[in-house]
Formats: sequence, C-alpha cells, structure tokens
Amino acid sequence: MTARKTHRGGHLPGESSMWFFVIGDLLIFGVYFVVYMYYRGQDQDLFLHSQAKLNLTIGAVNTVVLLTSSLFVALGTAAARAGKTTDAYRLFWLALAGGALFPALKAFEYIPEITAGLTPGTNLFFMFYYVMTGMHLCHVLLGLVILGFVIRDLRSPAPRMSLVETGATYWHMVDLLWLVLFALLYLMR
Repeated sequence: MTARKTHRGGHLPGESSMWFFVIGDLLIFGVYFVVYMYYRGQDQDLFLHSQAKLNLTIGAVNTVVLLTSSLFVALGTAAARAGKTTDAYRLFWLALAGGALFPALKAFEYIPEITAGLTPGTNLFFMFYYVMTGMHLCHVLLGLVILGFVIRDLRSPAPRMSLVETGATYWHMVDLLWLVLFALLYLMR
C-alpha cells in the first residue's frame, strides 16, 4: 500500500537518466519537425506531390503496430507493478514481437521507393523523409534491444521495476515520435 501511495504521489517512472535522454531526443526531433515545417511552407507543391508517393497503407499499419505494442508495454508495466511477473513477461514479449514488425514493414516500404528512384537526393521532401524515418527506425531497433533486456530481467527471481519502467518510458517515446512523423509525412495536406 505504501508503494502505491508513493507512486501516485509524484513518482517519476524509470531512471532519471532515461528521462534526460528522452527529453533530449524529443528536443532534437522537435528541431527537425520545425525545420521540416519551414521548408514545407516554402514549397508546398513539391512536398504534397512527393508525399503522394508514400505508401499510406504501410504507414498506417506501422502506426497501429506501434500503438498496439505500446499498449502491451503499458499493460506489462502494470502487471509488473502488481507483482504479476509471468503476465508482464508475456505482455513484453507481445510488445517485442509487435515492435519487430515495424522494421520489417519499413523495409517493405523503403525498397520499392528506392528502386523507383525516390532517394534522399530526389528532393528536399525525400531527404527529410529518409533522415527522420531512418533516425526513428534506429530508435525502434534500440527500443527492441531495451525490451529484450526488460524481458530477460522479468525472468529473474527479483525483477527490477525501475528497468521495466525505464524500458517502457523509452518505448512510449518511440511511439510518440512515430505519431508525429506519421502525421507530418503521411497525413498533413
């Protein structure tokens, strides 16, 4: 009961170093988003024409994949907090499996675009597209590694709640970044 009161009373989940990293990443991506919007405003026709060449279906499926994975992470974190490590272990595995679909789907999106000649050198839109989605993809891959460490720790006799929360914090940041990227690159008209 005391731990629960502490949690509700302002507990910052996970390690403070992860929050430092997350805030720094959000600031860096925020700069990219602002610069992207500036250049988009300079040549809306180019950006709209280029944006129409993206595979909206794969982008939408990737959004659902990451949001579902994030749901499993949230449920797994709640299960770990409740002492249900078997459930947490299973839920984090589901999150990892769902998250692993993202890079596979991104490859199915990138390959036809690149073979069609749509590369970072094509125009400014595709430069932003590949840089921002490529950086995000690297974050997803790192997130999958972090989820693997969380899963490994959940198998131990005394799993560390701080590691579970730290992994969840990172994974939710990855999802938040994708939601903004999806809106900016695929949906905004």
